[in-house]
Amino acid sequence: MGGTLRRVRAHLPALPTLTLILVALGWVLGELIGERTLPTLLLAYAPPLLWVLLCLPALAWAAWRRRGRGMALATLLLAAWGAGLLHWRPQQSGTLRVVTFNVLSGARTTPTELGSALRALNADVILLQEARFHDPTFEARLRAALPGYRAVRAQEVMTLTRLPLLGTDTRPLPGLDRAALVTRLRWAGRPLTVVNAHPGATQVSAALRDPARLRRSRDLRAAQLDVLTALARATPGPLILGGDLNTPPRGPAYRALRQAVGPDAFQRAGRGPGWTYPGLRLRIDHQFSRDLRPARARALPWTLSDHRPLLVEYRP
Repeated sequence: MGGTLRRVRAHLPALPTLTLILVALGWVLGELIGERTLPTLLLAYAPPLLWVLLCLPALAWAAWRRRGRGMALATLLLAAWGAGLLHWRPQQSGTLRVVTFNVLSGARTTPTELGSALRALNADVILLQEARFHDPTFEARLRAALPGYRAVRAQEVMTLTRLPLLGTDTRPLPGLDRAALVTRLRWAGRPLTVVNAHPGATQVSAALRDPARLRRSRDLRAAQLDVLTALARATPGPLILGGDLNTPPRGPAYRALRQAVGPDAFQRAGRGPGWTYPGLRLRIDHQFSRDLRPARARALPWTLSDHRPLLVEYRP
């Protein structure tokens, strides 16, 4: 038995094999366990490009030793796929345009600049997060720069729409001075519910200093996501849940949102990684939808915030 194992090890290229195991294990743990433990939390929120970079030494080793090149290349392709670099979906224009954007309290822009950029998108619904602006005149000037839109807000989220507004509601998010904003609209002759939300992020840096804070942060986030998933399940008909959801496109939290609402619009109609938080090369801003067909989804290369807007076009 020992001789057989030695022969197997002798034929396996060491570094490419180890890299394949690490990449596969990292993705599996991040997907299945996610935020539940500190190590898998770090895996879930690690910039996906790190997995691609991890493959480069194995590729160099395989080229130098002339062994394991196929395995090293397969590992690189697996990491690139997991990072979204190979993501490609057919696209077409849609008749409903919805944009979600964390505006960082207006710290990197002006009302005129932001209003002009948003107006150029020709969006039917605009979902803003961190819209509790530092400048007390910012909101009024932003609304003036967006004629034809009606604005409603709940705490630091604001929804602007040019569709008929049938009603609004709010759902407090536990542990935060935030609420999910529900707007009931009419589009294409039927009701449409849009939820604008900004649940808290799991505080990775705080958890590294005090692991007990990970449990508190995780439990609060779970309670906030429970509010959103319960709201989605109780809402009949066409629904869009969008915002800075602080959730990478993998792991139990992401799956719970997708199961409660419907498909991730970018997964269905996007191309490339779609990073909405370029500082860490992560996609954490989403739009999930039900009874709608995402036709095209794009993360726009704006520099007006630390996030990028996500613009989605839908068809009935």
